[in-house]
Amino acid sequence: MTTAKDIMHPGAKWIPEHETLDRAAQMMRNENVGALPVADENERLCGIITDRDIVVGCVALGHDPAQVTCGDMAKGTPRWIKTDADVDEVLTEMEGHQIRRLPVIDNDKRLVGMISEADLARHLTDEQLKEFCANVYA
Repeated sequence: MTTAKDIMHPGAKWIPEHETLDRAAQMMRNENVGALPVADENERLCGIITDRDIVVGCVALGHDPAQVTCGDMAKGTPRWIKTDADVDEVLTEMEGHQIRRLPVIDNDKRLVGMISEADLARHLTDEQLKEFCANVYA
């Protein structure tokens, strides 16, 4: 059985909720990623921030990304998956919530990786990938 741990990109980095969006953008550039999980003071997942969130939800509205925190932008209930979840569970979570990136959490509820569309493309059959795209982009 292929699990989330098998297909995730390990070593994902998170950003504290008190950090500003300009710092998040710098981290995204340095890590060559388009999203960062946001963690609270206990290093627990409390959201996710994307490059699009920064542009559309902050800059385009005339706000200063040096003054807006990641916690301000990370809204709603964060979605995640455990390392031992099988691929079907990963797809159900991503498709059901129409998300393109999914943090992977270990048994201690700590971030250990991320699953992106690119990770799925490397591990899914053509049919699974077709169904994922139809459900997420619908």
